[in-house]
Amino acid sequence: MNDSTFPKIGIIGMGPVGMILAVKLKEAGCDVAVCDSDELKMKKLKQEGIFVENVFSSSAVFEKVFTSAKQMAGINLDYLIFALKSYQTVSAAKDAEVLLSEKLTVVSAQNGIDVEDLLFPVFGESKTLRLIINFAGNLIGPNRVKATFFTPPNFIGSVNDSISDEAEILANILNNVGFTTEKLSSFDLEKRAWEKTILNASLSPLCGVGRLTMAEAMADADTIELVEQIINEGIEVAEKEKIRFPDDFVRKCMRYLRSGGDHFPSLAVDLINNRPTEIDFLNGKFVEYGKKHYVKTSLNLAFTNMVKAMTNKNVMMRIPGAVGEFNRKIISKGLVEKNRPGQYYRENNFFMGIDIGSAFTKFTVIDQKVNPVFRFILPAVNRDKNILKNVLQAIHTDFNIKFSCATGYGRKHFSETDLVKTEINCAAAGVSHFFNGSKNIIDIGGEDIKITQCDKENNIANFYMNDKCAAGTGAFLTEISERAGINISEMSSLAANSDYEKELNSFCTVFAKTEIMKWVFEGMSNQDISRGVYISIANKVAKMRLIHGIPTFMIGGVIEHHPYLSSMLSVNFKEEIKIINNPQFVVSFGAALLAMKG
Repeated sequence: MNDSTFPKIGIIGMGPVGMILAVKLKEAGCDVAVCDSDELKMKKLKQEGIFVENVFSSSAVFEKVFTSAKQMAGINLDYLIFALKSYQTVSAAKDAEVLLSEKLTVVSAQNGIDVEDLLFPVFGESKTLRLIINFAGNLIGPNRVKATFFTPPNFIGSVNDSISDEAEILANILNNVGFTTEKLSSFDLEKRAWEKTILNASLSPLCGVGRLTMAEAMADADTIELVEQIINEGIEVAEKEKIRFPDDFVRKCMRYLRSGGDHFPSLAVDLINNRPTEIDFLNGKFVEYGKKHYVKTSLNLAFTNMVKAMTNKNVMMRIPGAVGEFNRKIISKGLVEKNRPGQYYRENNFFMGIDIGSAFTKFTVIDQKVNPVFRFILPAVNRDKNILKNVLQAIHTDFNIKFSCATGYGRKHFSETDLVKTEINCAAAGVSHFFNGSKNIIDIGGEDIKITQCDKENNIANFYMNDKCAAGTGAFLTEISERAGINISEMSSLAANSDYEKELNSFCTVFAKTEIMKWVFEGMSNQDISRGVYISIANKVAKMRLIHGIPTFMIGGVIEHHPYLSSMLSVNFKEEIKIINNPQFVVSFGAALLAMKG
């Protein structure tokens, strides 16, 4: 093959690296086939293509989309790029053995030391290139990547200098689209691999074990000292392997790491989400080579063993004392089905929606068939962010969460999910999953009342909200019931046993509480007080706009605990109003659906 031809390139692994390479190679004019075992992701990718944003801003559509390497057998590829985690490479290479041909060149586009060796048993050393990537990204959807940085150049080379021409062709293709890539000899390539691994190993396990972003880790004097010592251990081992760095290398490493963003490195994300990590090819390699040369690598050994211990088993569920008990209770309480083994939730893909309301935060986790497998509700009154983080950590420990979406009152100040959507969009998605077509959705929440109208295609056509006054909301009901001395959980059944027809004269909470006290002093029964309050709320909602002649559904925490309101509203609107199952979780369920769709 000469450098004037556009080669046929297959890429196995559609994580951030694989997606960015696919878009860039397609942009360069190559015939690109993409492959990943995640069927949901590949279906989305085939329908819409890949979108890359931030540092790079581009997109591409692909005709050749596969879920198995064997499906690429008829393409007669020139290059096959492995953009996988190192622990996935051996099995992926074995599956791709059917693609082996005289002209095929394989490329390891992975982090770590000696990762290219994993391809040798199938393809051989003389058919293998190594690509040192100096870019990264985060998945923000099944087919969407936010490129977080690119520090040019990338480096590519033949691992034994036998196919340098193939390395140069690929470098030229990438350079033509501004994706600066330099071809190196095998010895220079090895040095760059060690350099990159020293940088990755210095921060990744620390961020994972400490649950710190790169920016947080580099902002603390104590962690900076640890980082510098890990780097020095790596340099000492490298020198024993005849790999030498300039005198100012440590200073350059620290400068580079200080420019890291406020996000988690890849290994830390895997560790936090209870997935296998690449620690054996990062810090573990310094330990391995250190033993070979009798060099002590105490910090690298400590972090290697800590990361391994945390991924071997479900660590959060083994924590003794109050924290471990707290997490066990969260998972036990929230599971929809109690009889499934824990391994099932860690080996399959799941999607999480979080509805951060003014009074409660609701969590819903769904599987790939859109079945809810976990629901949990957390009072938001005390605003304790640590409790919210503990719940999230427990969920991520027990479930393999692929993507997540936050919505609701507090979504704008929440950065722990892949997506952020409005509660209107999530409510429409949640209800539309069960009821297709035109509809009204009434959502009475903690501090507002919303009516959303969807058209025949389930798109939001109109949206109405009550005024800023909290009258008629969950907060209003809570204060009124407390003033009247009525158990709020009993109000619905009490109101259903009353024929009272008088409503509160005032919707201002202050005046309403005074009026309620007057009712109490007059000896009015709890049944009549409850019905009078409900009549006031029903009349308040009835003044909002509703399209007649289409189905109307109610969701939200208020209707969950006050179902009699739907009967009263049906009378007011002269329409049948239905309550969705698990109404308080409909919005978080919709958020999970949007996370699944990306």
